[in-house]
Amino acid sequence: MRADPLRALLELTDVAPAVARAREAVDAAYRTAGRRRAELAAEMGLRAAVASAALSGSRYGLAEVRTGTVTDPVLQGALRVSAALAGLAPRWPGAPRQVLARLHLLAARGAVGDGELGRPVADRAVTGRIDALVALVTGGAEPGLVRAAVVHGELLALRAFPGPYGVVARAAARVELISSGLDPDGLIGVELGHLAREPEYVGAAGAFATGTRDGVRAWLRHCARAVEEAATAGVSTVED
Repeated sequence: MRADPLRALLELTDVAPAVARAREAVDAAYRTAGRRRAELAAEMGLRAAVASAALSGSRYGLAEVRTGTVTDPVLQGALRVSAALAGLAPRWPGAPRQVLARLHLLAARGAVGDGELGRPVADRAVTGRIDALVALVTGGAEPGLVRAAVVHGELLALRAFPGPYGVVARAAARVELISSGLDPDGLIGVELGHLAREPEYVGAAGAFATGTRDGVRAWLRHCARAVEEAATAGVSTVED
């Protein structure tokens, strides 16, 4: 049986406890949600899409988005992606490359040319690292949060897709969280956690891109905190 290369990441200082706290917060959120999961997931999907668009520079208020009058292609792409996550999650473990292509097609429609939709940037180094990422997704056994963070960080660092690559990266991370069973019903709008800690998000993503142990550790800790914060605040925020 192949050793999971992500296992060593849990041994980085403070990473395993941060992942455990995030898991506990998610479990608590699911207990609080009770039977209202479908309703809460729909609302959280909307809020997460608005937050993801904001992290890519397209900032709109939730009330304005609810009116249906915002035509910004990045926001519209984020909304399309969010609506598709539950349907794409079952395909993710076996066909991550195809899921990434679909996420980009949904996210980037209207933002890039039709010939670029669903295709990574034409760069041999990017192609090689996407191949490695696909191998991690299809062969990994470590906690889904760790895989989600690595997928997210790699796609950001590579700027792997034309146009709103950040929306694609965040969506791929959400697909991993859903598919792995950490957040099976999509109740945790982790993009809200990233947005709430936006300077840390930007800094930690840059640190991850360096490939150093400290950089990777900073990113993993940030991602765990974002999940924990989103899980802790999520259900109560929707209810308010």
